[in-house]
Amino acid sequence: MKDLFGQAIYDFQTNNNPEDLITSTSISEEDEMSVAYLFRTFSEMPKIEQKALQLAKGKVLDIGCGAGSHSLYLQNERKLEVTAIDISEKAIETCRLRAVKNAFVQDFMLLENQKYDTILLMMNGTGICGKLKKLPVFLNKLKSLLALGGQILIDSSDIIYMFDEDEDGAYEVPANGYYGELIFEVSYKGQKELPLDWLYLDYNTLQNAAYANGFQPELILEGEHYDYLAKLSI
Repeated sequence: MKDLFGQAIYDFQTNNNPEDLITSTSISEEDEMSVAYLFRTFSEMPKIEQKALQLAKGKVLDIGCGAGSHSLYLQNERKLEVTAIDISEKAIETCRLRAVKNAFVQDFMLLENQKYDTILLMMNGTGICGKLKKLPVFLNKLKSLLALGGQILIDSSDIIYMFDEDEDGAYEVPANGYYGELIFEVSYKGQKELPLDWLYLDYNTLQNAAYANGFQPELILEGEHYDYLAKLSI
């Protein structure tokens, strides 16, 4: 991994001529994303993210923390104990520059012997899972990190709307696999990152997987564009 996402975040933080990220998926054209969006304040965040931050409690693990905006709010405004983790070294370096107290380069799948009251996975938190078949392992790893009475706050989107409808009103989705399984690509300053498996999950599919793996799922909030916030508890 070239860590282009992290480099963009770091360039923005250090005023090193940051440029827009160019993102695309296997079902969508290239799109420009302003890095400044990753540095948004609480008032600039979508309602789903605001709600998740309001529901956070106790000892918090922020998985895929990026520039650390969610962690900073929880640490400074909510006065919670937050651990921010990301696989991007540059993103974590940025979090530390922004004064996130506990920020570490860490793959959560390799995290051991820790328990948290709230596990936060924002900006399509299901994406990290990559493939639908990996969902049971993904959920059980999260469960192993959850303290008694704890909660997982995770968001995603039902991207069925991105597929064409036939004359009977049925969506023309791929015959093989799940329609929310995408290949995600990002470019920055003329460099292209390695393609990444990325999973968008409709709530019903998440709900069924949650029940099957010992969770009690709850739909907390639906956004304006097929997105939602879910809470998983044991």
